[in-house]
Amino acid sequence: MRFDLTDLRLFLHIIDQGSITRGAERSHLALASASARIRAMEDELRVPLLERERRGIRPTEAGRALAHHARAVLQQVEHLRGDLATFASGLKGQVRLLTNTAALTEFLPARLGAFLSTHPHVDVDLEERSSAEIVLAVAEGRAEVGLVADSVDLGRLQTFPLQVDRLVLVTARGHALATRRSARFEAILDEPLIGLEEGSALQEHLGVHAARMGRRLRYRVRLRSFDAVCRMVAHGVGVGVVPESAATRCQRSLPLRKVALEEPWAVRQLSLCVRAYDALSTNARLLVDSLRGAAVSERVR
Repeated sequence: MRFDLTDLRLFLHIIDQGSITRGAERSHLALASASARIRAMEDELRVPLLERERRGIRPTEAGRALAHHARAVLQQVEHLRGDLATFASGLKGQVRLLTNTAALTEFLPARLGAFLSTHPHVDVDLEERSSAEIVLAVAEGRAEVGLVADSVDLGRLQTFPLQVDRLVLVTARGHALATRRSARFEAILDEPLIGLEEGSALQEHLGVHAARMGRRLRYRVRLRSFDAVCRMVAHGVGVGVVPESAATRCQRSLPLRKVALEEPWAVRQLSLCVRAYDALSTNARLLVDSLRGAAVSERVR
């Protein structure tokens, strides 16, 4: 078989994204080039690997078998790179890290930036997903490391607690809920909501809890960051649900009130999850150790 590593990575990106177009983008390839590579793989094997559907693609039985072996091959390549990095100057390795919204925007940037600065030979393939999706991806070997909330069943994954993440309600100072110390989630379901853009893992999380009450969230506007949500809330346009760290930071410059949410799922433990620490590639272990060390340092201060 004349497959190279680019072919295998492209195929896995397409499977994970459910789209040849998005898979090509993640592989930094033109759509025409990506399509040609997939056709060449199918011609080489003389079997279809993907089923094209109106809303994307899904792998055939042969495609699922190829994906299984492709992940194993690429994981071995990362182990090889990590083991040889101390001997081969300039050799690059990559770790795939999936994270939920709160960690991506509040906890991760500074700590991941510090890791990348001190480990120039490691690249991180970072993607936002819901905690449930992350657990499944790590369990199936589609990502080496996940950063999730403990609101989901972590199964047999090995976990490393990092820090507590609290979700709070933010309102303008003159809002009717602003004088409360706490509120139930159902109390905001009739309020116009300021939320994150579609596809945000946190908004999907809130949507699930609303659906369990037989309700739907009513968005007035959706924005790209927690800071933008807080600025809009401060103008009295609606209310929002954000991590407490974001609310506290924005309160310093905006006329906001934060109100505790009286829901067990509003207080979450953020944890790293892996299939098995000892089986991680060298670079993945370096990342896990760095993030755990940063969390310990924060607690000691």
